[in-house]
Amino acid sequence: MADAAQFWDKIAPKYARDPIKDMESYELTLNKTRGYLQPDHEVLEIGAGTGSTALMLAGNCAHITATDLSEKMLEVGREKAWNDGIGNISFDVRRAEDMPEGPFDAVLAHNILHLVEDLPGVLQRAHAVLKPSGVIISKTFVKPKSGLHLTYRIMKLVLPVMQLFGKAPFVAFHTRAAFEAAFRDASFEIVESGHFPAGQERLYTVARKT
Repeated sequence: MADAAQFWDKIAPKYARDPIKDMESYELTLNKTRGYLQPDHEVLEIGAGTGSTALMLAGNCAHITATDLSEKMLEVGREKAWNDGIGNISFDVRRAEDMPEGPFDAVLAHNILHLVEDLPGVLQRAHAVLKPSGVIISKTFVKPKSGLHLTYRIMKLVLPVMQLFGKAPFVAFHTRAAFEAAFRDASFEIVESGHFPAGQERLYTVARKT
């Protein structure tokens, strides 16, 4: 955890400054996620980073707990919440698998599950902290199914070198089939799964606790 936390702490200022690269996809993800939230919901977000998504969704639930292993990332989120006058959000330094007890109506895992080393453990913990019929909502990079996908091929070549020098975090390359199977193995029923917009490399998945 220490090395990963140090990596994300180090890049936090740049991460906070960088604009969202695909605003269309981000807005679509937010709107789809809003459809699963209700005003009385208690929500947990893991891998919340600087809290941008949590802050955007805070108005759609009773309370949202934003967690991340990087204190520096969460400091940015706390400042944003203060400046925007958003009071129904709290920030907590935790690893993805170290989720608070809850119980929660929804667990959000946007752009984090491909960065965890123990996906089954994280999903099992999410299942444990969710209320009956609660949902986990994820948007996660998965291996491209077909085609050249030059960006993916370059990333596969360059990533090990960057990781060796502490310039990149751990990244898992799950196939879509294996990723969805991990949810079912953790006793979730997949409600929705797809690439939105079509062709997107990140898979949007909603799974309900059974």
